[in-house]
Amino acid sequence: MDPVTADVLISRPQAEVFAYLADVANHPEFMGHFTRDWHVTREDTYGLGAGVRFAFKQRRNKFAWIDQTIVELEPPRRIVLTGGTGKFNRIQTTTVWALEPETGGTTRVAVSFEKVPKLATDRFGEGRGFHKAKWTKTLQVLRDVLEGKQENGSRATIAGGARKPATGFRFGAPARAGTK
Repeated sequence: MDPVTADVLISRPQAEVFAYLADVANHPEFMGHFTRDWHVTREDTYGLGAGVRFAFKQRRNKFAWIDQTIVELEPPRRIVLTGGTGKFNRIQTTTVWALEPETGGTTRVAVSFEKVPKLATDRFGEGRGFHKAKWTKTLQVLRDVLEGKQENGSRATIAGGARKPATGFRFGAPARAGTK
């Protein structure tokens, strides 16, 4: 699938928008209209290596899950996430967030989303029209959230539940029957 691109002008400073986008736990707040079941893949949700797993709300998509991880970070201009989707995660995905300062303290935010199928059968149901419409709306929701026109949605959670504080589980010898 050729890259799907969209852009929007946000009335916030570039550094603020970058800091918000560099924290992957924030992404469900503005992408919730076409995604579901967000989970972060590590405790630190900000910066290089931070990753997420979620599913697209797309009809007739048997393999809707997608994993993405931040692999490039150029503050305050660019964020690149790569990952996989589809059967066995064999379809490579790339999401690029590009931020450029504009006059009056505003920021132009552009997003590019691309899927690279490995097999010819992976091309069925790519959903270019689906992605074009949804990424365009995503930027409109992002603008509304950052400008305070829309209430923030839910943030992503750590897969498997909370890690801190510890649950109290202790490694040790298994208890024997009849002993305390």
